[in-house]
Amino acid sequence: MDSTCLQHTLTAEERRRFAEDGFFVVRDVLPLDLVDKLIPVVDRLDAEYRLQKGLEKHQMHNLFDFIGKDELFLELLDWPKTFAKVFGILGWHIQLYHSHLIVTPPLDGVAPKRQRLGWHQDSGRLNIDLETQPRPRVSLKVAYFLTDCTQTNRGNFHAVPGSHLKNELEMPADEDLDPAGAVPIRVAAGDAVFFDRRIWHAAGHNFSPDARKALFYGYSYRWLRPRDDMTVEHLMDRCDPIRRQLLGAGPSGGHGYTSPKEEDVPLRAWLREHLGEEEVVQ
Repeated sequence: MDSTCLQHTLTAEERRRFAEDGFFVVRDVLPLDLVDKLIPVVDRLDAEYRLQKGLEKHQMHNLFDFIGKDELFLELLDWPKTFAKVFGILGWHIQLYHSHLIVTPPLDGVAPKRQRLGWHQDSGRLNIDLETQPRPRVSLKVAYFLTDCTQTNRGNFHAVPGSHLKNELEMPADEDLDPAGAVPIRVAAGDAVFFDRRIWHAAGHNFSPDARKALFYGYSYRWLRPRDDMTVEHLMDRCDPIRRQLLGAGPSGGHGYTSPKEEDVPLRAWLREHLGEEEVVQ
């Protein structure tokens, strides 16, 4: 793994923002030449799967399990400017449990079905089956934005700061209105948004002339079952041990996902080597 990631560890302010707001933004994590390489790959997959799904040109397309569909996506799995912040929050017992790309085309004169955005928390049944208030964090996402969302009419990611600590979100009686405190997140191409799976969030309407394109990498603890198919077996032979851990490898068998041995979690050994035993908790 690229040791330059240790130059981009979680800052005290980022930790505070994540704890209090449930998200934070990191600017310029992807160089624009990489963004320029990623966009044609996203466009190809969008065209292919949009046709298969029968989506109209103005409809949002959410494609799960993109990680194995092009080798270029593998580079962002442990990207130096973001990955240290991931293990800075979740620790070393982690995996990629979910990947999805979203293309939000311009509405192009088509009225949205409703004005209120689609507010939700991630992880489906976790929000029903887990009983505590608030529910446990369990996972986070890193969203890489490939297109400009510095204006607020471009299908921006929206969130309600602090709502990750609420199991329910009160909605206005007027069904056209969004919840109190909701804000659009302004980001440029190459920026990343880190967010707690529990944060109440939504994609905005895209009234701009350009499609919004973003890649979402979901990281969780290794004991959580993946949220999509994780079609990555064809990538394993070209991955180092840490990437194999992140892609779900478990050399010691099923028990190693809850009581890991050293060979199950090479990220722990790497952190011990580079940070020292005293810095690596548990």
